[in-house]
Amino acid sequence: MSDDRLDANDAVCATSPRLVIEIISLFPEVFTSFLQASLLGKAIASGLIAVERTNPRDFSPGRHRQVDDSPYGGGPGMVLRPDSVAAAIDDAENRRGRAHRLLLSPSGRLFDQKCAADLAARKRIMLICGRYEGVDERIAQLYADQSVSIGDYVLAGGEVAAAVIIEATARLVPGVLGCGESVVEESFSAGRLEFPQWTRPPIFRELGVPEVLLSGNHAEVARWRRREALRRTLLYRPNLIDRYPLTEEERAMLAELEGTA
Repeated sequence: MSDDRLDANDAVCATSPRLVIEIISLFPEVFTSFLQASLLGKAIASGLIAVERTNPRDFSPGRHRQVDDSPYGGGPGMVLRPDSVAAAIDDAENRRGRAHRLLLSPSGRLFDQKCAADLAARKRIMLICGRYEGVDERIAQLYADQSVSIGDYVLAGGEVAAAVIIEATARLVPGVLGCGESVVEESFSAGRLEFPQWTRPPIFRELGVPEVLLSGNHAEVARWRRREALRRTLLYRPNLIDRYPLTEEERAMLAELEGTA
């Protein structure tokens, strides 16, 4: 379902944003079009969310404003200096207040829906984007409230990861989504993948819509969707079953599924 909606009652600009997101990045321009588009752009325009960007290069010493240096102990690549990053963090917080600081790092906790919900409930968060071979460890020890990773792969920097976290978090802020039920029914919100969706036309390239969705029986539709969500979860993400054990209703549905396999 589309997310490009803001309820008219929720789009009224408040005196202060419900969530302020601070970004510490060497490439703040990466976020420009992303922050202007779609639902996120509407939420920012309405005043529900504010996003601020600070570049560590603006606080780097020397004529060339060098923000990185070779790693102690040798090895390939360069490491972001702690003084430049720390100065950027300090400046942002001196002007706008203390934020909950997240260092984007491959060694961090895996970002998930629960983490997004926790961030959405805060007033101010900060995303510290690494580059090159990473950020000097003293930033993690002295500044980061937590380290977060979006997956087991390598990116050139933390900007793409920050965009993922911003979108996943912002849409959970009250008033951002036009339909509150959308958040409840989405994948991972209840520890299950979302059920499959259909829309018009009723027949497309000889494939039709399941009859139950055309029946008008809301109770049967709801039960069918719960069963299909369980089916998808078992097929594609069975690890979620360990994290979110089956309910009694799901156990009965599982027996049905096994009986029709």
